[in-house]
Amino acid sequence: MNELLENPLFNITFLGGIFFILAGFVQLKFPPKKINSLYGYRTKSSMKSNERWDFAQKLSAKEMMKSGGLLALSSLLVFVTNFGDSINLIIGLALMLATVLLLLLRVERKIKKKFRI
Repeated sequence: MNELLENPLFNITFLGGIFFILAGFVQLKFPPKKINSLYGYRTKSSMKSNERWDFAQKLSAKEMMKSGGLLALSSLLVFVTNFGDSINLIIGLALMLATVLLLLLRVERKIKKKFRI
């Protein structure tokens, strides 16, 4: 059990996934009411109008929880791989980065699709 908690792949993916789930839940339950630069899903496209803003907040919160669940599940890789700590660190960081990028791409694509001009 102690080895598991010292594994960077497990720590990054599991704890990162839990953080995403919690952040998504908080954003879903307490979405920002107005466009702001402090809290919420803030991109150029999401801040173009209040309608886009509200849509993006709800959508990104749900996508963040889904992405967090998948990231946390990816922590199970530690049971089927046998890499060293430095490789596990690289894999964990790569999975975290991929999760963030996929989240952004999915939300931006859905915003663009819903608000076609």
